[in-house]
Amino acid sequence: MKEDDIALDVFMKVRNLSEKIYRQLLQVTPGGVNSPVRAFKEIGILPLVVERGSKDTIWDVDGNPYIDYCGSWGALILGHANGEVIRPAIEQIQNGSSFGITTPFEQKLAEKIQTIVPSMENVRFVSSGTEASMSALRLARGYTGRSTIVKFNGNYHGHMDALLVQAGSGATHLPKKAATLGIPEETVKYTVSLPYNDIDACREFLRACPDVAAVIIEPVAGNMGLVGAKRDFLEMLRDETQKQSSLLIFDEVISGFRVGLKGVQGLHGITPDLTCLGKIIGGGFPAAAFGGRKDIMEYLAPLGPVYQAGTLSGNPVAMVAGYHTLSVLEQEGFYELLQEKTDYFLNPIEEYIRKKQLDVFLSRQGSMFSFFFGTTSVESGEDAKKCDMALFKKFFLHLLDRGIYFSPSAFETCFVSSAHEWEHLAITQQHILDFLYALD
Repeated sequence: MKEDDIALDVFMKVRNLSEKIYRQLLQVTPGGVNSPVRAFKEIGILPLVVERGSKDTIWDVDGNPYIDYCGSWGALILGHANGEVIRPAIEQIQNGSSFGITTPFEQKLAEKIQTIVPSMENVRFVSSGTEASMSALRLARGYTGRSTIVKFNGNYHGHMDALLVQAGSGATHLPKKAATLGIPEETVKYTVSLPYNDIDACREFLRACPDVAAVIIEPVAGNMGLVGAKRDFLEMLRDETQKQSSLLIFDEVISGFRVGLKGVQGLHGITPDLTCLGKIIGGGFPAAAFGGRKDIMEYLAPLGPVYQAGTLSGNPVAMVAGYHTLSVLEQEGFYELLQEKTDYFLNPIEEYIRKKQLDVFLSRQGSMFSFFFGTTSVESGEDAKKCDMALFKKFFLHLLDRGIYFSPSAFETCFVSSAHEWEHLAITQQHILDFLYALD
């Protein structure tokens, strides 16, 4: 398989309008994009410019269709333009898209989240995952009176200054302790990033440092590719943070309602002090939340001394879309069918990799998955960085040329939605197997 041949095929697609719009965007926004991974810099081709989506398919502005396994980075568990979500959202838009005043939809969605995820005794809505993690950490510091935050290498919690240390996602390629210029070293001096899934190293640090306000973790990391935390690692964190009177924060912005209705904490029966949610809870609209123990949450203004605010927090359109999305997820058999589709798609690929003993690792958790090339196991950010990025690029281009869109980075995760058609899953499976045949 020749990389040049694959790239040539991709560029042979008619993308004249896409290129024109992108070139125009380059003149008005840095890099032509509003979030770095969208630039396809890791892949080295012009990025997609998408016009519309329906169910499991998106179309670029030139009319080229792609079976979509990115799904707005996991937010669209019901697929694109799901009628049970967009109809009530459109009704709300017609009644007013934003008020900056409390609406009844905040109560309805918060109550539903609280019922599904009992650890979230109180919920505060924000507009993005970054805001959720930023606010949760400010609250943790205010509640404990401590300064140090512990995170893990390869975990990405949004682009807030204090957490862009050994971060995943698009920040993986950036240098320095602070993973970007513009963050003074003083800003991250109270941030400690430890190796993911390393029980001994993390336990030793937590026992030696009395100033830890909180430990924040992606219990299923989705920003260094898909890497799950081991259950005994999570149990150790829960045990040690309780002993040290520190808070444990689960960042389930990606995994929440994705790996199961109750998230990772529901799967493992581990109760964090605070949880960050996003993506799915907005039903495709900008919404996120953080919440947890009532005694901690009551430190937030207007009840307590920790300030947090946002004009569009609790936006009624996003609240309505989120409420109706979660209502669908609660229906009997939803996750069973989603898992059946995922297994139908990935089991034969996984079996072929195992049978042929290929140097490929297919990481899976519920309807989330990632392919790592050049390795047979990934348990940490350090492991992920050792993978064959050049081969991932060939893989991505192989699929894109055949009308299949995966997340355009080896350090991101792909998703199956309930809208994926069996025929499309079978087509994608065969194209992946064709690529793997060439590796054998």
